[in-house]
Amino acid sequence: MNATRSIWAALFLGAAFSVAAAQAQNAPDVPLDADIVVMGELHDIALHHENQSAWVTRMAPAAVVFEMLPPELAEIAEDMRGAETEALGAALAWEERGWPDFPSYHPIFTALGEARIYGAEVPRDDLSRAVSQGAAAVFGDGAERFLLDLDLPLEEQTLREDLQDRAHCGLMPPEMLPGMVEVQRLRDAVLARTALTALNETGGPVAVITGNGHARTDWGVPAYLRAADPDVTVHAIGQVLPDDEAMPFDTRLSFAVDLSHRGDPCDALR
Repeated sequence: MNATRSIWAALFLGAAFSVAAAQAQNAPDVPLDADIVVMGELHDIALHHENQSAWVTRMAPAAVVFEMLPPELAEIAEDMRGAETEALGAALAWEERGWPDFPSYHPIFTALGEARIYGAEVPRDDLSRAVSQGAAAVFGDGAERFLLDLDLPLEEQTLREDLQDRAHCGLMPPEMLPGMVEVQRLRDAVLARTALTALNETGGPVAVITGNGHARTDWGVPAYLRAADPDVTVHAIGQVLPDDEAMPFDTRLSFAVDLSHRGDPCDALR
């Protein structure tokens, strides 16, 4: 690297560090001393990502797992450390793949430090297969370790189908709902498996960036981690709106935020 590029790199890294430091001062204090810290979010709330970036700065994890990245794009993110927002977002095809605007997530990437990046997004073909074949068949080896071979208790199955029905605005054919529950089980198990892989490969600790539905402690990623390796310590943080349903988390944070950017979420499904 020539002298000019070195100067610009130092300025960029210094600016990124200053932004991360400022965010770290403003974010709420939360426990961050577990082997794996699951940092929940509502995907379209920028404040949640600012908090996550601050927690990553404080935690200084050895690895960060992103729900939003498949493994091959996690490798690209590794290769593009320090890239500007627009370039990295384009390389990751972030918004093309259906995630909210990348600039709100970029602070997390600037806070990574030396943490390795892992991706846990499940390919769409696998999601489709999970609907028809079940999570265990798609997950493959190790499904039993994550309890995917077991049917859910009837009460939980019924509740989760109802949640899927509401999440899809009542527009999902009833016969599809059990398959959608299997999709969620698959996503949770893949996130848990990836987090354990990251812990084993790096020695930890590990941060997981994911939606609140995956962070819930009763049947989300923490439950799969407990089943797969009871010796691993886990702490789950949920970031919710004041009137959100009472999902269980180890730490629950409620924020009143401007939701004027949201239209009717059901319009996209009609």
